[in-house]
Amino acid sequence: MKIVFMGTPDFAVPSLEALCEKHEVVCVYCQAPKEAGRGQKIIKSPIQLFAESRGIEVRTPKSLRNTEEQEKFKSLNADISVVAAYGLILPKAVIEAFPKGCLNVHGSLLPRWRGAAPIQRAIEAGDDKTGITIMQVVEALDAGAMYKKGEIVIDANTTGGSLHDDMAKLGAKLIAEVLDDMENIEPQVQDESLVTYASKIDKSEAKIDFNMSAEILERKIRAFNPYPACYFEYEGERFKVLRAKCSDENGVAGQILSGEGLKIVCGKGALEILEIQRQGKKAMPTADLLRGFEFKPVIIK
Repeated sequence: MKIVFMGTPDFAVPSLEALCEKHEVVCVYCQAPKEAGRGQKIIKSPIQLFAESRGIEVRTPKSLRNTEEQEKFKSLNADISVVAAYGLILPKAVIEAFPKGCLNVHGSLLPRWRGAAPIQRAIEAGDDKTGITIMQVVEALDAGAMYKKGEIVIDANTTGGSLHDDMAKLGAKLIAEVLDDMENIEPQVQDESLVTYASKIDKSEAKIDFNMSAEILERKIRAFNPYPACYFEYEGERFKVLRAKCSDENGVAGQILSGEGLKIVCGKGALEILEIQRQGKKAMPTADLLRGFEFKPVIIK
């Protein structure tokens, strides 16, 4: 099939690569390059870099809502469009531009976790599994009929980063399978009574509130690793927490406990910090940091 692919970050690269193996990707749409760093260097997205390495035309419109862009989109005369973490809202004219419609590689087992941050929210909520759903794109958010699902187990070691990578690989496998057998698949309508929403992550959520239980915070730490990364502030300095485990100690929430290691009391139980990143430094096992740094037994607000 002739395909228009729409995606931007690392998550989308395996899917585009899989489609290039069996189909003709006539054009790739992604978000425009951004300025970053002290020198405001222009940084292209992972999808743009991959597409250019394969000689595929890349388009980076800021919006697809104007008629001119929609006509350019239709003029590609593709059979289908495939979306994976594109980042722009698709108007009806784009969704319905091609004979076989538009499919999305979504990072959850729909209808659970529609929305912007399904990977992190599944871990944070304590779900024991999640996965990928290949679905039709419709105007309503992540509400289209489902072509295929694949499950991934969430365990005590799962982080936002590790789950992202597993999801990207599974998404590539499933979208390739769906396109190979699309004519024989009967899409399933989502059960609206089971819908949950994965709201976009606000950076303010990353600051650890030690009034919460240790169990909830431990999940949040894994969910937000590597981004945006949970943190606490101590003596005016920010410390990112990348790995922790629950402990039974109780006391005043935010209290740093004396003794070996770094334990901080929570609303229920305590957190033992296992991996930490001091401001401006590299991440390291907490034991390594404590060889040359001491946390006083104060209460963190």
